[in-house]
Amino acid sequence: MSEEKTHVVSIKTHLLVLFTLIILTVITVLITSIELGPYNTAAALVIATAKALVVLLYFMHLRFDEPIYRIMFGLVIAIFVAVIIVTFFDYLYR
Repeated sequence: MSEEKTHVVSIKTHLLVLFTLIILTVITVLITSIELGPYNTAAALVIATAKALVVLLYFMHLRFDEPIYRIMFGLVIAIFVAVIIVTFFDYLYR
């Protein structure tokens, strides 16, 4: 058998993650009552991105895995952002 490293996440860490996600959800709800004009959607997406990162790092154990997984995740996100930017430029100059 291969020697796999296991990690045990403490209850304190899980509670911290839970409260972080609850606070970010409350902020998401509260931001809808503030009129930011065209930035309402951007603010909601930034908060959603922060929540997704917390879930990826702790619940999907990306924080505790090998660095190659973080590099691959970063490359996928970079490609996704590049495709979105190219799509917006295509839409903008039609």
